[in-house]
Amino acid sequence: MTNNEFILQRRTVVAGAGAVAAAAALAACSTGDSAAAPAPKPATTAAPGPKTVAVQPNPNAITKTADVPIGGGVISGDTVVTQPSAGNFVGLSSVCTHAGCKVADVSGGTINCACHGSKFGLDGSVVNGPATRPLDAKDVRVEGDSVVPG
Repeated sequence: MTNNEFILQRRTVVAGAGAVAAAAALAACSTGDSAAAPAPKPATTAAPGPKTVAVQPNPNAITKTADVPIGGGVISGDTVVTQPSAGNFVGLSSVCTHAGCKVADVSGGTINCACHGSKFGLDGSVVNGPATRPLDAKDVRVEGDSVVPG
């Protein structure tokens, strides 16, 4: 073997080794799938929105202020709540002072008892008998959007 033959063979071996190394590197990077892997999606963060705060109903509420009409009232259990003028809430017993019947409704600017026809003003005063005594007062106050005892 001549010197030139040795150099040629040596070049062939070095070039072949380089080709094998390149092929091995490519094989290590490949997933075996001919399609390119999708790019990762960017992380998304939801934009902060308005916070919703649940308003709990007042467990002591007799009624909501919005449910009591100005110049009228509502009956809730043993209490009549009236609003003779805007923002002025009055609490009264729902028991008629004539014969102990429960008053039936609040209409026409009066609290009305269906048993014997007594009528009371929005402040509890007697407007029409046979009752001779006003409805008993009950302490109420406004707390938030509710009328509560007290």
